[in-house]
Amino acid sequence: MFDSVRGLIEEHKAVQVELSDPAVHADAARAKRVNRRYAELSKIVAAHEAWAAASDDLSAARELAKEDEAFAAEVPELEEQLTAAEEKLRRLLIPRDPDDARDVIMEIKAGEGGAESALFAADLLRMYLQYAAAQGWKTELLERNESDLGGYKDVQVAIKGSSTDPAQGVWAHLKYEGGVHRVQRVPATESQGRIHTSTTGVLVFPEVDEPDEIEINPNDLKIDVYRSSGPGGQSVNTTDSAVRITHVPTGIVVSMQNEKSQLQNREAGMRVLRARLLARQQEELAAAASDARHSQIRGMDRSERIRTYNFPENRIADHRTGYKAYNLDQVMDGALGPVIDSCIAADEEARLAALAGA
Repeated sequence: MFDSVRGLIEEHKAVQVELSDPAVHADAARAKRVNRRYAELSKIVAAHEAWAAASDDLSAARELAKEDEAFAAEVPELEEQLTAAEEKLRRLLIPRDPDDARDVIMEIKAGEGGAESALFAADLLRMYLQYAAAQGWKTELLERNESDLGGYKDVQVAIKGSSTDPAQGVWAHLKYEGGVHRVQRVPATESQGRIHTSTTGVLVFPEVDEPDEIEINPNDLKIDVYRSSGPGGQSVNTTDSAVRITHVPTGIVVSMQNEKSQLQNREAGMRVLRARLLARQQEELAAAASDARHSQIRGMDRSERIRTYNFPENRIADHRTGYKAYNLDQVMDGALGPVIDSCIAADEEARLAALAGA
């Protein structure tokens, strides 16, 4: 299993040399890629060194135990340390999602449940913003379509991290949030105190690092401008600042009216379009290669759910991993870590199983 480590150690040395080249840092995109790879390889090298040290310590203790029984007492503990070091290295050698270090664009859409679904979309947005703040990530509201009661029919937010370590990347954590989220609670509009079930959809896209990473032919774009509606200040309904971008070959449509400037809305729309085109491109490649990666649930049907938020019982349950806890109030305040960790662990186990069966 560790045959590939030597090659990775040599690559780590080569990347270290590359980082000392001023030409690398003159190219921001290249510098970002090299730094990401160096951070990933550094963890593997450190884990290998820890494993080698634990192996040496255990061998020495076993040898000394032949002459002194006092050393024999240390053997069981050293065996446990070696097993732990081996498991850590084994997990680091799992092929990582190449997008893990990317930032993301998240879209939250009201589904079944009308006004209550839109209100829960606002609750989910708040949850993700709180979680992002706890991780030290930056957030930017790109677009919102508010409902009458203060919720969101549709809201898009960009979430940006700062770590070069792919394991700490925004996509590495939030890619598991894509799907249908089911909520069970008494809506604010319910006068009889009855529990209702609603659904809200979440879509997560890895954001394109550099605009030229995804080539878009300007002739493939149909761009319409129109007057904004809803929140936006003095420019609402007075200027043609809202922008609708249609990518004709794929039929992808992105609308933006959050900013007062047509140029700003167009730039935000292009960011979202690139992210959606990247996701589409990756899905096509995965399908062509019969990859085991599961695409996100796009529908809003109650049966296609990834998670349930039960407010009367203060319970949250992830239906993919079996995770369940009775601290929903804390989760809605951004304590989403354990839920996401259960998804990461399940993903790692699936990848390990795939490697073992290969």
